[in-house]
Amino acid sequence: MKKKKLLFRFAVLVAAMMCALGAAAVGAPDSRLVDDVGQAKALASRLSPALAAKVEFHQIDAEQGHDVFTLESRGDKVVIGGNNANSMAVGLNRYLNRYCKVTVSWYAGVPVQLPDALPAVPAPERVTARVPQRFFLNYCTWGYTMPFWGWEQWEHFIDWMALNGVNLPLAITGQEAVWYIVWTSLGMSDEQVRNYFTGPAYLPWHRMANIDGWCGPLPMEWLEGQTALQQRIVERERALNMRPVLPAFAGHVPGALRDLFPEADIQALSTWAGFDERYRTYFLNSEDPLYSRIQRMYLEEQTRLFGTDHIYGIDPFNEVDPPSFDPEYLNKVSRHIYESLTAVDPEAEWLQMAWFLYYQRKDYTPERTRAMLTGVPQGKMTMLDYYCEYKEMWREHEGFYGQPFIWCYLGNFGGNTNVQGRVREAGERIERALQECGGNLVGIGSTLEGLDVQQFPYEYILEKAWDYGKTAEQVVNELADRHAGRESQPARLAWKLLYDSVLDITPGNFAAPLPCSYPVLGKAGRPVKYNPRDLLAVWDMLLQQDSVTTDAMTIDLVWVGRQLLGDLFLIEKQQMDKAFEQGDSAAVHRHASTLLELMIDLDQLNNHHPQASLDTWLRQARELGTTPEAKDLYEMNARRLITTWGGSLNDYACRNWSGLLDAYYHSRWMFYIQEMFGALYWQRPFNEQDVREQMDTFQREWVDIMRDYTKLEPSHLDILAHSRQLRDKYRQQLDAWSRTPQQQ
Repeated sequence: MKKKKLLFRFAVLVAAMMCALGAAAVGAPDSRLVDDVGQAKALASRLSPALAAKVEFHQIDAEQGHDVFTLESRGDKVVIGGNNANSMAVGLNRYLNRYCKVTVSWYAGVPVQLPDALPAVPAPERVTARVPQRFFLNYCTWGYTMPFWGWEQWEHFIDWMALNGVNLPLAITGQEAVWYIVWTSLGMSDEQVRNYFTGPAYLPWHRMANIDGWCGPLPMEWLEGQTALQQRIVERERALNMRPVLPAFAGHVPGALRDLFPEADIQALSTWAGFDERYRTYFLNSEDPLYSRIQRMYLEEQTRLFGTDHIYGIDPFNEVDPPSFDPEYLNKVSRHIYESLTAVDPEAEWLQMAWFLYYQRKDYTPERTRAMLTGVPQGKMTMLDYYCEYKEMWREHEGFYGQPFIWCYLGNFGGNTNVQGRVREAGERIERALQECGGNLVGIGSTLEGLDVQQFPYEYILEKAWDYGKTAEQVVNELADRHAGRESQPARLAWKLLYDSVLDITPGNFAAPLPCSYPVLGKAGRPVKYNPRDLLAVWDMLLQQDSVTTDAMTIDLVWVGRQLLGDLFLIEKQQMDKAFEQGDSAAVHRHASTLLELMIDLDQLNNHHPQASLDTWLRQARELGTTPEAKDLYEMNARRLITTWGGSLNDYACRNWSGLLDAYYHSRWMFYIQEMFGALYWQRPFNEQDVREQMDTFQREWVDIMRDYTKLEPSHLDILAHSRQLRDKYRQQLDAWSRTPQQQ
């Protein structure tokens, strides 16, 4: 055991030395030493060598302290100026979006499809940033999208963030290696520490002090691999003028620490989301001397490994109750946490999610919140207003009582794949906030839980951080054209309707189409929140295009088509349940046949895009493992997260994906339908308990036994032909549904 710890520490030390020698210096890079032009050129080359040959970059001064880029043509070159590499990347993305009609995917492996002749810029542009900070990511994204990413995925995603102006990314990969050293140094064994960690897909909720030990233990290979990965991540982010937000100690400790330090003030936090006592987390009082000791150990080790930009994400009570809601206690907790930071890093700034103010809004009264936030000197705690498209907490709490904040759009819970998002409303709220908040509003960002496949809402929000002055018509037309890869009137009309009407849906959790939901007799699922006539018109407009040549338009067709077919499934299920209640066997069989046919068609429609596929998700998980045991653990984590999750969160992260529809959801619905047939045949009541037991057994086996499933072969039809075929197949049902008054 001792040998294993020594070997791990040696591996970490070597990685840290290589990181330092490789120019990942401790601290943020000195702007005088970063080759901004070289970094921008390298980014362009990674996107396309032809693009890099066409574009020239040069350094310009900031605009009265604000980030700025310029864009123009000189001779046969496109010339982009910027005050740093990040601004130059935004200028490059402007050229690609507006003039080349290109969308750069946030997923690796999607080629940048440039026009045969790269266009000139007709008139020079100069665009200034409206806010200094552009934040991106959410702790949950490391579970719902990124747990099994390697450097290929991360390198491209960092480029995407730079292109969209992100300069304050959350950067929490690899922290378990630091914690392993801290906890073992304090006397815990290797086995204790790795069993304290959750499995890889659940680390976000361990890091936020929600659960310990679930779906672990964490393999040693994970700790080593993620350390090396994080060093590459933060090095590249800093090279592109980003300030990675690293974690710091927020008070969450292993329960086993109570035995080693019996005098320490360690208290149990409330259980979370239906998990039992075994997974409860523990909090060390920030006034306890051990707190400052752990903070120092953690920050010094993290800085040796990953450097520091002096900004730390700390969220002591996320979705769990603190030991006390007394304002004096909350003020002391904040003050002591901040003091423990500055004792190690005098330049430290605290970044705090404001999600707790929304999630526990009945508990965090203005008095309590003011006490908590003012425990930190003004300007040293920045609040992430997490869910502003629905609830702007800065309005509820007097602009966070003087602390600066970043306006954030959440947009997605659990990586759910529905058509949703209050896009236009979010843009209008940003404009009002910029007018009303003055210098207290220091940034714009997004806190999405999962990437899904439709990236437009997040590009739109990040674009609001720059002074483009676009009209709604310009937003829609530029978006539609770059998704189509050319000027396209059908795409413009479709996206105008999406922007004006359909995308006015506040994202919520458990937002699944009925095929991906747990079948219950008489329960219809969530109601359709958009006007079906509008989304059907969007689909019809997209189907008027002559061809589909881009990944972005493929996504549009999958995204819209699967939403409509998924919601048609809801209507068919309602009619089947009604027929069952009336004892109409023929109608039940007819609707059941349509339901199962819809699931097959949804499976095949999703198969047109690799990011709408169970195969991609599971393959990433297995490929990251280096031993059979690790591969099996990672796959089990991947399967469980998107299905049963744990606690009371069954189906929270459900996905309308190819492979998952066939191998998992189809089987659940078969139990339901077969029981309905049996009840009708034997003239007996529907046995809800028996169906639930069958489904629960199936779900456990699907997660734990991990039987192989058959991956669909690619369709012989292209996405446009296949979508037209599906529209024709369900024309009668879709048209009738869209005309139903109660659905309007």
